[in-house]
Amino acid sequence: MKRVLPITTLFLDIGGVLLTDGWDHQARKRAATHFNLGFAEMENRHHLTFDTYEEGKLTLEEYLDRVVFHQKRSFTRVQFRRFMFAQSKPYPEMIELVAQLKVQYGLRVAVVSNEARELNSHRIQKFKLSRFVDAFVSSCFVHIRKPDADMFRLALDIIQTPVEQVIYIENTAMFVRIAEGMGIRSILHTDYKSTRAKLSALGLKIID
Repeated sequence: MKRVLPITTLFLDIGGVLLTDGWDHQARKRAATHFNLGFAEMENRHHLTFDTYEEGKLTLEEYLDRVVFHQKRSFTRVQFRRFMFAQSKPYPEMIELVAQLKVQYGLRVAVVSNEARELNSHRIQKFKLSRFVDAFVSSCFVHIRKPDADMFRLALDIIQTPVEQVIYIENTAMFVRIAEGMGIRSILHTDYKSTRAKLSALGLKIID
Protein backbone atom coordinates (compact mmCIF):
# COMPACT_ATOMS: atom_id res chain seq x y z
CA MET A 1 0.00 0.00 0.00
CA LYS A 2 1.29 3.45 -0.93
CA ARG A 3 2.07 5.53 2.14
CA VAL A 4 0.18 8.85 2.30
CA LEU A 5 2.62 11.63 3.14
CA PRO A 6 1.52 14.40 5.51
CA ILE A 7 0.91 17.89 4.16
CA THR A 8 3.87 20.08 5.05
CA THR A 9 3.47 23.04 2.68
CA LEU A 10 0.80 25.46 1.49
CA PHE A 11 1.02 27.32 -1.81
CA LEU A 12 -1.26 30.36 -1.89
CA ASP A 13 -2.44 33.00 -4.28
CA ILE A 14 -2.75 36.48 -2.77
CA GLY A 15 -5.45 38.26 -4.77
CA GLY A 16 -8.82 36.64 -4.21
CA VAL A 17 -7.53 34.42 -1.40
CA LEU A 18 -5.72 36.44 1.28
CA LEU A 19 -6.58 39.90 -0.04
CA THR A 20 -8.84 41.44 -2.64
CA ASP A 21 -7.35 41.67 -6.12
CA GLY A 22 -4.89 44.53 -6.22
CA TRP A 23 -5.59 46.14 -9.59
CA ASP A 24 -8.36 44.23 -11.33
CA HIS A 25 -11.03 45.30 -13.82
CA GLN A 26 -13.31 46.72 -11.11
CA ALA A 27 -10.50 48.66 -9.44
CA ARG A 28 -9.52 50.18 -12.77
CA LYS A 29 -13.15 51.06 -13.45
CA ARG A 30 -13.37 52.82 -10.07
CA ALA A 31 -10.16 54.71 -10.90
CA ALA A 32 -11.53 55.80 -14.27
CA THR A 33 -14.69 57.12 -12.60
CA HIS A 34 -12.83 58.77 -9.73
CA PHE A 35 -10.32 60.54 -11.98
CA ASN A 36 -12.72 61.14 -14.89
CA LEU A 37 -10.72 59.04 -17.35
CA GLY A 38 -11.92 57.39 -20.53
CA PHE A 39 -12.23 53.82 -19.28
CA ALA A 40 -12.16 52.12 -22.70
CA GLU A 41 -8.88 53.76 -23.70
CA MET A 42 -7.35 53.19 -20.28
CA GLU A 43 -8.37 49.53 -20.34
CA ASN A 44 -6.95 49.02 -23.81
CA ARG A 45 -3.63 50.56 -22.80
CA HIS A 46 -3.63 48.47 -19.61
CA HIS A 47 -4.05 45.19 -21.48
CA LEU A 48 -1.30 46.09 -23.94
CA THR A 49 1.26 46.53 -21.17
CA PHE A 50 0.16 44.86 -17.93
CA ASP A 51 1.69 41.43 -18.51
CA THR A 52 5.07 43.11 -18.91
CA TYR A 53 4.52 45.10 -15.72
CA GLU A 54 3.46 42.01 -13.73
CA GLU A 55 6.60 40.21 -14.90
CA GLY A 56 8.72 42.92 -13.29
CA LYS A 57 9.93 44.33 -16.60
CA LEU A 58 8.35 47.76 -16.08
CA THR A 59 8.32 50.01 -13.03
CA LEU A 60 5.07 51.45 -11.75
CA GLU A 61 6.11 54.82 -13.16
CA GLU A 62 6.64 53.31 -16.60
CA TYR A 63 3.27 51.54 -16.41
CA LEU A 64 1.56 54.81 -15.47
CA ASP A 65 3.37 56.63 -18.28
CA ARG A 66 1.83 54.24 -20.78
CA VAL A 67 -1.64 53.81 -19.29
CA VAL A 68 -2.57 57.10 -17.59
CA PHE A 69 0.02 59.86 -17.95
CA HIS A 70 0.59 59.71 -21.70
CA GLN A 71 -1.18 63.08 -21.68
CA LYS A 72 -1.53 65.94 -19.23
CA ARG A 73 -3.84 65.22 -16.29
CA SER A 74 -5.54 67.35 -13.66
CA PHE A 75 -4.28 65.03 -10.89
CA THR A 76 -0.84 63.92 -9.82
CA ARG A 77 0.94 60.59 -9.96
CA VAL A 78 1.00 60.54 -6.16
CA GLN A 79 -2.79 60.83 -6.05
CA PHE A 80 -3.23 58.05 -8.58
CA ARG A 81 -0.75 55.72 -6.87
CA ARG A 82 -2.45 56.33 -3.53
CA PHE A 83 -5.80 55.39 -5.08
CA MET A 84 -4.31 52.23 -6.63
CA PHE A 85 -2.85 51.06 -3.34
CA ALA A 86 -6.05 51.85 -1.43
CA GLN A 87 -7.98 49.26 -3.47
CA SER A 88 -6.32 46.41 -1.55
CA LYS A 89 -8.39 45.06 1.35
CA PRO A 90 -7.72 42.00 3.54
CA TYR A 91 -9.75 38.85 4.01
CA PRO A 92 -9.04 38.58 7.76
CA GLU A 93 -10.55 35.10 8.21
CA MET A 94 -8.36 33.63 5.47
CA ILE A 95 -5.23 35.35 6.77
CA GLU A 96 -5.89 34.07 10.27
CA LEU A 97 -6.70 30.56 8.99
CA VAL A 98 -3.37 30.25 7.18
CA ALA A 99 -1.45 31.78 10.10
CA GLN A 100 -3.08 29.34 12.55
CA LEU A 101 -2.44 26.31 10.34
CA LYS A 102 1.20 27.30 9.94
CA VAL A 103 1.70 27.38 13.70
CA GLN A 104 -0.40 24.33 14.46
CA TYR A 105 1.17 22.03 11.86
CA GLY A 106 4.58 23.67 11.38
CA LEU A 107 3.77 24.30 7.71
CA ARG A 108 5.92 26.08 5.20
CA VAL A 109 3.94 28.68 3.26
CA ALA A 110 4.77 30.03 -0.19
CA VAL A 111 2.89 32.62 -2.20
CA VAL A 112 2.58 31.83 -5.93
CA SER A 113 1.06 34.97 -7.36
CA ASN A 114 0.86 37.27 -10.39
CA GLU A 115 1.52 40.73 -9.02
CA ALA A 116 3.44 43.83 -10.03
CA ARG A 117 6.41 44.79 -7.88
CA GLU A 118 5.36 48.01 -6.18
CA LEU A 119 1.83 46.80 -5.50
CA ASN A 120 3.08 43.41 -4.31
CA SER A 121 5.58 45.02 -1.92
CA HIS A 122 2.91 47.39 -0.61
CA ARG A 123 0.50 44.53 0.07
CA ILE A 124 3.16 42.37 1.75
CA GLN A 125 4.13 45.19 4.09
CA LYS A 126 0.70 46.70 4.80
CA PHE A 127 -0.96 43.39 5.63
CA LYS A 128 2.13 41.89 7.29
CA LEU A 129 2.10 38.80 5.09
CA SER A 130 5.73 38.05 5.94
CA ARG A 131 4.69 37.04 9.44
CA PHE A 132 3.41 33.72 8.07
CA VAL A 133 4.70 33.47 4.46
CA ASP A 134 8.16 31.93 4.02
CA ALA A 135 8.66 32.63 0.30
CA PHE A 136 7.09 34.97 -2.25
CA VAL A 137 7.20 33.46 -5.72
CA SER A 138 5.65 36.56 -7.26
CA SER A 139 5.68 37.12 -11.02
CA CYS A 140 7.44 40.46 -10.58
CA PHE A 141 10.35 38.77 -8.80
CA VAL A 142 10.76 35.68 -11.00
CA HIS A 143 9.83 37.29 -14.38
CA ILE A 144 7.30 34.65 -15.37
CA ARG A 145 3.60 34.54 -14.58
CA LYS A 146 0.78 32.06 -14.31
CA PRO A 147 -0.49 30.22 -16.37
CA ASP A 148 3.17 29.34 -17.07
CA ALA A 149 3.68 26.02 -15.24
CA ASP A 150 7.27 27.08 -14.51
CA MET A 151 5.84 29.25 -11.71
CA PHE A 152 4.89 26.08 -9.84
CA ARG A 153 8.11 24.27 -10.71
CA LEU A 154 10.08 27.21 -9.39
CA ALA A 155 8.02 27.33 -6.19
CA LEU A 156 8.66 23.62 -5.64
CA ASP A 157 12.39 24.13 -6.21
CA ILE A 158 12.51 27.06 -3.80
CA ILE A 159 10.49 25.47 -1.02
CA GLN A 160 12.09 21.99 -1.47
CA THR A 161 8.96 20.00 -0.68
CA PRO A 162 7.84 16.84 -2.50
CA VAL A 163 4.82 17.62 -4.66
CA GLU A 164 2.74 15.06 -2.74
CA GLN A 165 3.07 17.14 0.42
CA VAL A 166 1.80 20.42 -1.03
CA ILE A 167 -1.69 21.92 -1.10
CA TYR A 168 -2.36 24.92 -3.36
CA ILE A 169 -5.18 27.40 -2.64
CA GLU A 170 -6.20 29.44 -5.69
CA ASN A 171 -9.35 31.27 -6.86
CA THR A 172 -8.76 30.88 -10.62
CA ALA A 173 -9.97 27.54 -12.03
CA MET A 174 -7.43 27.43 -14.87
CA PHE A 175 -4.50 27.77 -12.48
CA VAL A 176 -5.95 25.07 -10.22
CA ARG A 177 -6.11 22.69 -13.20
CA ILE A 178 -2.50 23.45 -14.17
CA ALA A 179 -1.27 22.77 -10.61
CA GLU A 180 -3.31 19.57 -10.39
CA GLY A 181 -1.84 18.44 -13.71
CA MET A 182 1.57 18.66 -12.05
CA GLY A 183 0.42 16.51 -9.13
CA ILE A 184 -0.22 19.37 -6.70
CA ARG A 185 -3.42 18.86 -4.73
CA SER A 186 -5.38 22.08 -5.10
CA ILE A 187 -8.38 23.86 -3.66
CA LEU A 188 -10.45 26.18 -5.84
CA HIS A 189 -11.14 28.92 -3.31
CA THR A 190 -14.57 30.53 -3.34
CA ASP A 191 -15.08 31.41 0.32
CA TYR A 192 -13.55 30.94 3.76
CA LYS A 193 -16.03 28.34 5.03
CA SER A 194 -15.66 25.91 2.10
CA THR A 195 -11.87 26.26 1.95
CA ARG A 196 -11.56 25.60 5.67
CA ALA A 197 -13.73 22.48 5.26
CA LYS A 198 -11.63 21.23 2.31
CA LEU A 199 -8.40 21.79 4.24
CA SER A 200 -9.86 19.90 7.20
CA ALA A 201 -10.76 16.99 4.92
CA LEU A 202 -7.13 16.90 3.76
CA GLY A 203 -5.90 16.68 7.33
CA LEU A 204 -5.34 20.35 8.15
CA LYS A 205 -8.02 20.94 10.74
CA ILE A 206 -8.00 23.91 13.08
CA ILE A 207 -7.98 22.73 16.69
CA ASP A 208 -9.88 25.32 18.73
